[in-house]
Amino acid sequence: MSRKPIVRMAQLEIDPDTLETYRALLTEEIEASVALEDGVLSLSAVSIRDNPNRIRILEVYADQKAYEAHLRTPHFLKYKNQTAHMVTSLTLIEVDPIAMRAKP
Repeated sequence: MSRKPIVRMAQLEIDPDTLETYRALLTEEIEASVALEDGVLSLSAVSIRDNPNRIRILEVYADQKAYEAHLRTPHFLKYKNQTAHMVTSLTLIEVDPIAMRAKP
């Protein structure tokens, strides 16, 4: 049985008064996820240049099981709990990969 990767885009809006703290917590969570979870293939976060409180995260997991495991990790739960009051809007979009490449 082949594993089907899960790819999604998270669109977030962050309270501008908490933006720097949010960015630090997000960076910490991404670094832990990629380092500690084999099923997290990549996590990339960017902000919209003219609206830096609008964050976009491209998430790539090995499969559905890896994604579900990620949601239960201590580092993700810590991030979620510490940032819940900072996020004013969150939309998760299921996407299908077309071409995704990265240099090692």
